Amino acid sequence: QVQLVESGGGLVQAGGSLRLSCVASGSISVFYAMSWYRQAPGKQRELVALITRIGNTNYADAVKGRFTISRDNAKNTVYLQMNSLKPEDTGVYYCNARDSVGRVRFDWGQGTQVTVSS
Repeated sequence: QVQLVESGGGLVQAGGSLRLSCVASGSISVFYAMSWYRQAPGKQRELVALITRIGNTNYADAVKGRFTISRDNAKNTVYLQMNSLKPEDTGVYYCNARDSVGRVRFDWGQGTQVTVSS
């Protein structure tokens, strides 16, 4: 199956920015959507953003207006631009393919750690 590798996380102070990348070993254009999830310490994994194969996007209310999801099909890569970061954005960020009824397609990978200090 397709392998996904997340990168770009790090330590940033509140108000700063990060850009996460998710590189796939195969084509991402075949899937209904590509998505970013995150999991904060002691909390369940939650959907952050998704982008469909035709370019429609959807965001969690908590990040709307601050985060932007995009993709480059030629590079098999999905991005998450995160601006105006808040401490509550801290967590491990994962990418995955998603079908039309909300199911992820692949096992969860290692993810990339995002830490926002106050």
